[in-house]
Amino acid sequence: MTQIQHEMDIRIYYEDTDAGGIVFYANYLKFCERGRTEFLRQAGLESKPLMDREGFIFVVRKLTADYLLPAFLDDIIVMKTTLTEMRNASFDMKQIIYKKADGGQPNIKIFEMDVTLVCVNKKGKPIRVSDPVRDALGL
Repeated sequence: MTQIQHEMDIRIYYEDTDAGGIVFYANYLKFCERGRTEFLRQAGLESKPLMDREGFIFVVRKLTADYLLPAFLDDIIVMKTTLTEMRNASFDMKQIIYKKADGGQPNIKIFEMDVTLVCVNKKGKPIRVSDPVRDALGL
């Protein structure tokens, strides 16, 4: 399978941090949600139209997160999302957040997450990922 990727920059604002100016741990999950949403949007798979027209959405079934280093107020982070495996009704993604380095230095990995998403209908029942969705994801 060819791995499809999406990257986006996110600036850390005051609202993302705790009293010490460090990104609050739960916000990494929000950043990952944005990354997945934009990944799917890039593939032409927007959540609301999928539910309204096609009758399904993708929901998180399982995730494993590893917090490596903190991000701070005013940092710019890079959210990288990669589709790693596709099954009948679910797929896996790897999401890595890097702190953007200055002056051409390599970015520093600060967070990593593996997440499993399941395709479900309006009643919440898992259903097979359709061929048009597989095509949009390049599978």
